[in-house]
Amino acid sequence: MICYAMCGSFCTLQHSFDILEAMAHGGVDFLPVMSEKTYSTDTRFGKAEHHISKFEEICGKKVIHTIQDAEPIGPKLRPDAMIICPCTGNTLSKIANGITDSAVTMAAKSHLRNNKPLVIALATNDALSANLVNIGKLSSRKNIYFVPMHQDDPDKKPSSLIAKFEMLPETLEKAMSGQQVMPLFLGKI
Repeated sequence: MICYAMCGSFCTLQHSFDILEAMAHGGVDFLPVMSEKTYSTDTRFGKAEHHISKFEEICGKKVIHTIQDAEPIGPKLRPDAMIICPCTGNTLSKIANGITDSAVTMAAKSHLRNNKPLVIALATNDALSANLVNIGKLSSRKNIYFVPMHQDDPDKKPSSLIAKFEMLPETLEKAMSGQQVMPLFLGKI
């Protein structure tokens, strides 16, 4: 079983669902986790209720969306790996700095204590500014792997990075054997 968490990069949720669905059709068993904001926020990219329903339909399980429900993931459920896709800069910085105040950060903390891979598919507008230090911190930590990323709009959003979500299956496969897919930072896509 793989724990699959989603954070509030709302414009990338559909892309994440597409990758998740393809992997689930390939036979991967997923445990769904959503940040509280993603679980409860309607945006121009869709209603929260629709995202929850879609996530539960793909995974065949209820979405975990509270700290209390996420805490047992590590000690009781013991997934083989955890994916955060999309991972916001906010969540990235919390994981890098040991802050556990959401369902996703609690799931990550709980999962990492089992020395199993955590795969991060970043989607944030501040990756090359405020969050660059956090990418560095997490890149050097054991059992944390990044889906390779690129600048999605260097002219209008010069500090923004987004993971190449299509590389999530390959990144997960490599992470399961303790390897980071390289290069981490991709050229123009």
